[in-house]
Amino acid sequence: MAESITVQLPDRLYQRLTHTAQAIQRPLEEVIVRALEVGAPPDWDDVPAEFQADLAALDRLDDAALWQIARGHKTADDMTRYDELLERNQDGTLTDAERLELMSLRQEADRFMLCKAQAVAILRWRGHQVLS
Repeated sequence: MAESITVQLPDRLYQRLTHTAQAIQRPLEEVIVRALEVGAPPDWDDVPAEFQADLAALDRLDDAALWQIARGHKTADDMTRYDELLERNQDGTLTDAERLELMSLRQEADRFMLCKAQAVAILRWRGHQVLS
């Protein structure tokens, strides 16, 4: 037997649950019950503000798109260039342009890994078995 209750949800949580329901094409009530059973969807408040919009956008993605992010990899060329710049930085031989490039590559690597981790967390929350 099911019971009905009325609950006031903070707008941000309501929006996240609504986006999740739309993304997985399930009723909002089902998503809310799942949240109550296993906890709220993963939050992004603890990450730097510059990455929060990217992580918030993941709530709206369907499972196939999340799997694509979760399984994503950086290219060998990206990693090679990043390693070269790190080594030159350690040697103190970076030009100003290379220092900016290194900072940009680092920010992109951080964004990539945060999105990848958030995609995995959302997939787990949605009930998928995700191997590490």
